[in-house]
Order: sequence, then C-alpha cells, then structure tokens
Amino acid sequence: MRVSLFIALLFLVACHNDPANKDWGGYLGGNDRSHYSPLRQINRDNVAQLKVAWSFSSHDLDTSRNTQIQCNPLILDGVLYGSTPTLDFFALDASNGKQIWKIAPLEDLSELNGLGVNRGLAVWNGLEGRRLLVTAGPYLLCIDAGSGKLIPEFGKHGRVDLRVGMGRDPQSFFLTANSPGVVFEDLYIVGSRVDEGYGAGPGHIRAYDVRTGEQRWIFHTIPQPGEEGYETWPPEAYTYEGGANSWAGMALDEEKGLLFVPTGSATADFYGGNRIGANLFANCLIALDAHNGKRIWHFQTVHHDIWDRDLPSTPNLVTVKRDGKPVEAVAQITKTGFVFLFNRDDGTPLFPIEEVAMLPSDIPGESAWPTQPIPTAPPPFVRQRFTPDEVTTISDTSRENALQMLATLRTGGPFVPPSFQGTVIFPGFDGGGEWGGAGWDQESGTLYVNANEMPWILKLFEVTKQPNGLLRDRGFNTYKNYCTGCHGLDRQGSSFMGGIPELTQLPSRRKIDEAKHILQSGQGQMPNFRWLGDQEIDALVAFLYNLDTPDNKPAASNTPSKEDRRYQHTGYNKFVGADGYPAVRPPWGTLSAIDLNLGTIRWQVPLGIHQELIDQGLPPTGTENYGGPVVTAGGLLFIAATADEKIRAFDKDNGAELWSADLPAAGYATPATYSVDGKQFLVIACGGGKLGTKSGDTWVAYALP
Repeated sequence: MRVSLFIALLFLVACHNDPANKDWGGYLGGNDRSHYSPLRQINRDNVAQLKVAWSFSSHDLDTSRNTQIQCNPLILDGVLYGSTPTLDFFALDASNGKQIWKIAPLEDLSELNGLGVNRGLAVWNGLEGRRLLVTAGPYLLCIDAGSGKLIPEFGKHGRVDLRVGMGRDPQSFFLTANSPGVVFEDLYIVGSRVDEGYGAGPGHIRAYDVRTGEQRWIFHTIPQPGEEGYETWPPEAYTYEGGANSWAGMALDEEKGLLFVPTGSATADFYGGNRIGANLFANCLIALDAHNGKRIWHFQTVHHDIWDRDLPSTPNLVTVKRDGKPVEAVAQITKTGFVFLFNRDDGTPLFPIEEVAMLPSDIPGESAWPTQPIPTAPPPFVRQRFTPDEVTTISDTSRENALQMLATLRTGGPFVPPSFQGTVIFPGFDGGGEWGGAGWDQESGTLYVNANEMPWILKLFEVTKQPNGLLRDRGFNTYKNYCTGCHGLDRQGSSFMGGIPELTQLPSRRKIDEAKHILQSGQGQMPNFRWLGDQEIDALVAFLYNLDTPDNKPAASNTPSKEDRRYQHTGYNKFVGADGYPAVRPPWGTLSAIDLNLGTIRWQVPLGIHQELIDQGLPPTGTENYGGPVVTAGGLLFIAATADEKIRAFDKDNGAELWSADLPAAGYATPATYSVDGKQFLVIACGGGKLGTKSGDTWVAYALP
C-alpha cells in the first residue's frame, strides 16, 4: 500500500512540473492545430504576476503602408523563428529575445517587399539539417534554420515561384500564401491566397519536394474534365475561373496520412453568373491523402457562394466522446458562426446537418443555390439575424440613424442574396470565426472560439460601357470593374483587409509614373494588374488623375469570353451608427467555450473594450478582433486580438478575465507559449495596423518574476 501511495505521489508531482524545455513546435501548436500547450507553470493562481521578460523590435516599421505582423512563431530547442512587418525572417534566443540571424529574402525584388502578411512558418528536419519553409510574395522559400541563408539547391537559389504550375500564364494572376502549409514526410503541402475579383487565379493545392522544390502533386480545387466535381461548374470554367483556394491553412493527421483542407469561395466573390452550379471544391472541407493528393472525402459548407463565406481558419483535429467511446474527429468553424464536426476517417457528420431553403436571387444572370447546410448542433456562436430588435442602443441618435438605414436594406439570416438595393451581411465579412482559428482542450472536450459580430452592407451595381471620348471615361469603367471592390465606388478606401487607402488624393501622393509602376507590379496588399495591358492601365491612370487625354484607341479586350463581368460591388462598407460604432447591439466581439461532446455552448463573454464607453458607465462591448487563442494545462486561455491593444488571460473553465497587459501595438496574431531552462514564456507579435490602430514592429514575451 505504501509503495502504491508513493508511486501515486510521484505521478502527481510529475504532472505538476513542466519539462525544462518545451517547444511550440508547429503552426498553432502543431499539425493538429489545437492551439494547446501542456505547460502549467503559469496558472490561474499566479497569472496576475506576469511581467515583460523581453522584447524584440525589427526596426522595419513602415507606417506609410500600414504594415502588420500576424505571425504565430515556431520555438524549437530554445530558438524562436518569426517574421517582421516587411516579410523579413529571423531567429531569436527564446530566453532573452537576442537576435541570432535575420534574412531579407526579397531584397532583390523591391516591388514585392512587404507584399501581404505572414502568419507562420513550417519546419522540416532531415539528414540535411533543419529547414524552414515560408512564403513571401509569390515565392516559397527554403531557409537553413541554423544560418538563416536560403538553401541554394531548393528551386532557383532557394525560391520557388508558386504561380508556376497552375496551368495559366504565371504573369496573369496574383498569388501568395499568408498561412504556412504542412510538412509530411519529404513533402511541403501548401495552399494560396489569390485575388477575389474577376480574372483571379485558381486555388489548387500542391505538394513540393522539401529538398529540391519540385512540384510532386496537385489537387485541382476547380475540377478539370474527367475529375470529380467537374459537372458542378460550367464546362469551361476551369480555364477562366479563380478562387476555391485554401488561404487559411491546413491540418494534418500524420499517423493516418490525412490532410484536411478548408477552401474559400470561387470568384468573383459576390456574383456567380459566370459559374452557375454548386462549385465544388469551393467552400469545402476536403480530406486528402497526403501522399498523393487523392480525395478521400469532402463536405461543402456553402453551395455556390455569393457572400464571400470562405472557410476562414485551419480545422482542429479533436477526439470527442460518442456513446462513451472516443471518436477521432475534425472540427471546422465558419464565418457564419457554425461549427461543423465530422468523423475524421469518412466525413460522417457527428451532429445532424440540415439543408435549409434559402431566398432566390433577383440579380439578372444569377442563380443562388436553393438550400444551404446548417448544423443542428452546436448552436451558432454568433447571432444569425440583424433585425430592428438587434439595432444599437448606444445612443438615441445612432439607434434612429441605424433604424432608418436598415429600413432601406434587405436583411435576415446569413444567406440573403446580394442585391442592387443593398443587403446586410451579418455576421459580417470578417465574422463570426476568423483566421485566428479555434483552440482545443482535449481534457474537457472544449473548443474555444473568438468571433466578430459586425454588420456590413453589400450592394451591387451594373457596370456599363462608357462612350469613347476622353480616355478617363474608359478608365472610369475600368475602375468600376476592378477597383471598387477594395477602394469603393467613391474611392474612399476601407479598413477591410488591414486598411485600403483612399485614392481621391492620389495625385498629391504619387507621380503618374509611380502609380503606373504600382499597377503593373503590385505593392503591399495590392496585386499587380499588368494583365490589363498598357491601354487599360493608361485609361485607369487618366481617370485617377483626371487627365483630359483623348481616347483614340479601341478598348483592349483582355476579358476571357466566358467570364461575365456585368456586376461589381460598391466596396466593403461597415454598417455603423451616427457615432461610428457598429449598428448592432453589443457584443461586437466575443469569446466562446463550446462543448463538442454535448454540442452546447458552455460560456460566452465579450472580448475587448472601448475604454471611452466604459468611462460612460457602459458594460464591456467587445471589439472586432483578429488572431486566435492559446489554451494551457494551467487552466488558462491567452488571447490578444482586440482593437484595445491588450493581451488577456481567461479562466478556461468559466471565462473570467484573470490578467491583462497593454501592448506596444495591437496583437493581431495568435500567441505562443513555451519553456526554456524550466521557465515558461508567453510571446505575442505586436504588429497592429488593422481596425484603425497604429502599426508596430515588436515582439513581446512575458514570464513570471
């Protein structure tokens, strides 16, 4: 009896002492994308004592381009690997933040420097050493983790152009990859981010040899003749359609060799007359054989998407209980606030999913799908309808203003079709779940999700041809076709996608030659438009600069004959009240705990505050948020993500806030936790640059005194 008691005590002691060194060994914690750490040195009892342990500034902040850092780092053997606002990459001593090396892999391609954002890195350990695989601009890079130098035998001098191998002219479309892919055996498997308007490139999934950079297999997300799903598109759609891309990242069951791929919508986002049909494999969770890219099963979460309802995050590999037995499953959150839960092996839903009838479209040429799949459990983690009862009460003026506006718009559930009148998109284009993803706690069977509840207004208009006369008249038509989706019909820009600049003052900021160069090469978040041709670029510049140049040239025709560009949208317009706050009642940002065994929501709390509203005596409203949580065995959930530029710790059992700290810039990234020499750290990238907050270039790590 005494021996058994002694063994039991040793077991308890072992469970409450962290290992001296514990890595954060993969994107979002590992290939299961659990966001989970077994560390417990920092726990409910002492988290309030956290202090800054070290900080690192990359000194490449560029406020003129509203830069960001969205990177979830790797921490391996006491070394932290991350990225900077301009997509340089670095290695730090994870115990003190001292730089070991830094590489600027695109310094010889200045027009690509700072293109997009990086959300993480992947690592391969082979006989040749440890290699980091990252994407910057359209290039896949292979970096020696020890020296920080590109591997010369990988691709061409350490780089592979991801635009090559898609079956289209590599110079005709925009492509990058914000999120890291997965390493499986000697393969690196990666998706992509593409343009979301007319003329976009396809989003096929590809695997590359980690040693040579050679493309080893491809899965066509827009099926070609003879492939499954081909009949769900017009016959020639594979030659001109774009999107159906996996931009959010993937999960991998390495033991089974199963790759789980979430995909986004087909293009253009809000009009599908050029792609009538269900559009497989857009908006799908796809299980592929990681060895060869063969489809095992799939489930489409939105049929014929005309709302930009991309699957916004990596799936989570989970194990749930059914009839007292463990079932290996995969969970996928959505922008509509649903959680889809499937058997990992065959795709069987673990909660019933119903096909629910939806409203038809009244846009000529459009054919909205008559039903959409709605899971019966868990319940949605955000509200589904924006009605007068949900209109803001922050102030009488804002409420009256919002009610008047709402009365002019179409509203209802998440699948009311786009319209000329204007349709409320709720939850918004960036809600409920977003790219930060969900955290998974296996011990309690709980999925933790941060979400946005922000209404937006989607309005379509018909693009009409301008008569020949002045070149700027034709340029206005070009602008409406290709630019309003981001910059707006009024050229006022948008806070969407990290901040899109207004163009009314462009002539005072840029010389004409500079503007032409940006149109031809791209810059920052903006893709290149060289495929428009010189005539259309000249016309667009004439419109933007209000030039009186005569139009003596016939309009160039670069539009694929099968692609219908009759309609465009007026831009990404948030539905706000007169005071500038969301037109819907709070909360505007939430954190939810969802029991996947029972299919219920355990708790939900607002995430973030507007201090000026707190000062007025109002309760916490939550804020829009970007970046996910980290869950620990110490009973905690760590998350930054909010527009109030704070990082917080919550009790994972009940949602009580236990600690917060001010950041040098908002942490729109998922943090990481790790231990070095017996000391646990929490680290977050503070890049800001979204939601009207300042940009930053600092990484901050916290630890107990």
